[in-house]
Amino acid sequence: MNSSASPGALPPSGVAAAFTAVGRFFFRYRNYLAPVGVLLVLVASEPCQFLWSEPADRVWDTLGLLVALLGQTVRLLTIGLAYIKRGGRDRQLEAKRLVCEGVYAHTRNPMYVGNFLLLTGLAMIYNSVLGYLVALPVYVGAILAIIGSEEDFLRGKFGAEYDDYCRRVPRFVPRLEGVGRTLATMPFDWRQVITKEYGTTFAWLSVALALLAREQVAWHGVAASRTALLRLGLTWLVVAALWATARWLKKSRRLRPPVA
Repeated sequence: MNSSASPGALPPSGVAAAFTAVGRFFFRYRNYLAPVGVLLVLVASEPCQFLWSEPADRVWDTLGLLVALLGQTVRLLTIGLAYIKRGGRDRQLEAKRLVCEGVYAHTRNPMYVGNFLLLTGLAMIYNSVLGYLVALPVYVGAILAIIGSEEDFLRGKFGAEYDDYCRRVPRFVPRLEGVGRTLATMPFDWRQVITKEYGTTFAWLSVALALLAREQVAWHGVAASRTALLRLGLTWLVVAALWATARWLKKSRRLRPPVA
């Protein structure tokens, strides 16, 4: 980024217009980016053992799960403390106010940071060259374009207020100062977390279990992997049951906050 530009500024004029247009396009279809990327990696590549060692690969799988869980935690905190929706109508950008509290007081794009950690964790589990060198970079490029279009929209709507926010809060890497105070002083809306996040949680956990199952079969074949596959299948049934419960709670409106 040009050092003379204001914080969060887009690239110079001609490039900025194209960058924003691409970002708005990806914004409309952002919910499909990760699923399509994961599917293409699964179809077009095979899992590789980390350091060509199965024990090392198990350690790498565990680290991948921890990275994905960190991404999930970022998303949960973001939604539970100060949820923001910019979907608008017809999947167009919209914002009634500039949200600067909660996790947004520490990083301007916490949901995208969480998404990146989730996908990085899944890429570590599968450990495919295609995932590392193609899928993740393409996803990052698309997200940067989306963020650019969001910044253009927010700067146009909120002007100096948004520029001041950009000066105070990092674009990606969270500012840890004051995190404890944020967590201690802001109420956590667990109802909103369940309502908004149960689908994403179910999706990435299902993918993680499927990746673990595929690499198990790749290393040992179906017959020798029956016990491991059974454990993974039972784990998925638990995850599916939790998903069904959360969906029922949402659809039955039992997660509505009590009337004061």
